[in-house]
Amino acid sequence: MKRFLIADDHEAVRSGLRAVLEQRADWEVVAEANDGSKAVAAAIANQPHVAIVDFSMPRMTGVEVARRIREYPLQTEVLIFTVHNSSLLAQEAFQAGARAFLLKSDANKLLLAAVEALLAHKPFCTRSCQSELDRGLSPGMDSRQALTPREQLVVKLVAEGYSNKGISSILDLSVKTTEAHRAAAMRKLDVNSTAGLVRYAVRAGLIEV
Repeated sequence: MKRFLIADDHEAVRSGLRAVLEQRADWEVVAEANDGSKAVAAAIANQPHVAIVDFSMPRMTGVEVARRIREYPLQTEVLIFTVHNSSLLAQEAFQAGARAFLLKSDANKLLLAAVEALLAHKPFCTRSCQSELDRGLSPGMDSRQALTPREQLVVKLVAEGYSNKGISSILDLSVKTTEAHRAAAMRKLDVNSTAGLVRYAVRAGLIEV
């Protein structure tokens, strides 16, 4: 029996994915999660063969989930599932240890193919995803500007409206450390306001609008 984890903060999406996957008699969804932290915990507890992880979730991005899963001795393959056709996001997903990147708009025709590739421990990327990767990073976003996973998560939370104190509580950091991550991200992105961080977060697919 092949075991699956579905992590998405929309219940309708999780239900739809479960229905598709469990059409196969030997496939079973053993866990669901509605935020990134719960997704990591569910992966550790259930050790699924495949984790289908939405990129934009509360508390932790899908890329950070993939990175955390790779830190444990798990055989779980990670598929990043997103509405954002972003070369930056795709590159970060693969660098973090995900082996598949699938746009939600392609799910109806390509989800099963992506999952079967992962079950065979093979990478999967759609043509549209690959064309974005071939183009490299988006204009103005070269490798020197790449944020660390922690900086990226801080920017995501800033864009979602959290204060430095709120971010510190969520990430279990001191306010001073949160401020340092925020300042480093602003320096790398060459922005000088919260609005600039929000614009980056939208463009990079860190949040849905």
